[in-house]
Amino acid sequence: MVRVAIDAMGGDHAPGEIISGALAALTTLEDLYLIFVGRDDAIKKALEKKEYPLERIKIRHADEVIEADDDPGLSIRRKKQSSMVKALQMVQLGEADVFLSAGNTGALMAGGLLFLGRIGGINRPALLTPMPGFHGQPVLFLDVGANMDARPEQLLQYAYMGRIYAQQILNNPEPRVALLNVGIEANKGNNQVRKAYDLCLEHVPGFCGNIEGTDVFLNTADVVVCDGFVGNIFLKSAEGLSRTILGFFRQEIKEKLRFKLGAVLLQPVFHKLRHEIDDSGYGGAPLLGVNGLCIKCHGSSRARSIEQALLKQAYPFVKKNVAGKFQTTLEDLAGQLDGGNNAEA
Repeated sequence: MVRVAIDAMGGDHAPGEIISGALAALTTLEDLYLIFVGRDDAIKKALEKKEYPLERIKIRHADEVIEADDDPGLSIRRKKQSSMVKALQMVQLGEADVFLSAGNTGALMAGGLLFLGRIGGINRPALLTPMPGFHGQPVLFLDVGANMDARPEQLLQYAYMGRIYAQQILNNPEPRVALLNVGIEANKGNNQVRKAYDLCLEHVPGFCGNIEGTDVFLNTADVVVCDGFVGNIFLKSAEGLSRTILGFFRQEIKEKLRFKLGAVLLQPVFHKLRHEIDDSGYGGAPLLGVNGLCIKCHGSSRARSIEQALLKQAYPFVKKNVAGKFQTTLEDLAGQLDGGNNAEA
């Protein structure tokens, strides 16, 4: 049984869309168990007239809500009766395997570290998100905002976590791992990226060197690694561009008759493009490297995003014990690095 504690109050469309998406996943997976954490009356109202197996649903009341504009560090410590804190504590106490929220991103990351802690061999956790790959599977991209100033050793750890995630969740036995950089040459980039290049070249199977931003979506690599500052800017730029392009097409087609006629013929192409860049296909960004699993869904998530986050990320992550594989592999890596340092000394 995979037990998921869901922050039912987090997000722009909570609790209705959150609950609808979770129930959709429940009908697909027979060994999924959901705990909705939040205001009892709001959750029960959202469950009205919906069909679901009563024995696989639980409601845990929480009086408070951490809002999107709350200070992350202060709110996670002061709002002890919030839906986010109570759901995280369920994972901490072993009452749930996964925490999922579309709420405040900073609070989720602060809470993940505060209540769950890091697994062995990890210095800092990372947020991973699947990016569209137009010539194959999605490209796994990390970090997208958890750690703004990653050291070379931490980028190496991200490379390992991304590689294991690709193997276990995307069923890619030999993923290619690259560092996001301003050029493909080994001597390009800032000091931390150049040092990370040497570490990845020595330790990461399938390391294929540097990748430029122009090639991320072309499946030149399966896993792309960078620090959270660069990754968050890249992610939001890509999201903004895709929305702007789709909006431009919609507006132009609406205004001119000949474009409308052409759009009828091109409709299959538009549908394919929309499917490729639809960020609801995987539902959310897992926070990798903490004890347990935290999944951050977009604040504007609708039911499909929540459903896909449970089906494609939360469920296989627990069933395949991906966190355990992280810990075993990264503890071995830490031993290798320490051994190398001792040898140099």
